[in-house]
Amino acid sequence: MSRHIQVTFDAHDPRAQSSFWRDALGYVHPGPPGVEVPPGADPLAAWDDFLTRIGVPEERRNTHSAIEDPDGRGPRLFFQQVPEDKAAKNRVHLDVRAAPGLEGEDRMTALEAECARLVALGAARVRRDEPAPPLSAGYIVMTDPEGNEFCLD
Repeated sequence: MSRHIQVTFDAHDPRAQSSFWRDALGYVHPGPPGVEVPPGADPLAAWDDFLTRIGVPEERRNTHSAIEDPDGRGPRLFFQQVPEDKAAKNRVHLDVRAAPGLEGEDRMTALEAECARLVALGAARVRRDEPAPPLSAGYIVMTDPEGNEFCLD
């Protein structure tokens, strides 16, 4: 039997990190438990109302955040607040499959376009690795706004 997974990120600002990854991946913020968020309404505003209603102090309201794949295929991403800074290279990272089925220059052009979109959202470009068939189709290494490495693949 297979298992569902959740990928957890340590973060200084869980809400900002979850919003970056939401926009990067096309995910959504789920609504609070037992709250129906109407279509077009902001789930983060619903969370603000929910946390206020249940008495969570304002300084504790950005300690966790989550996003989900609206199609239910990808893993849930969870962001938890931690006090320490990121100290070294990630031992695990995400590969964002931005050019499935493409090869050569078409692939790299698609990856460059996605790289530019993510940089506008707050990511940083680290380096481009050129295609080296048959072992590598080429990819771009990036970091999210808090410095976590990921690849456009």
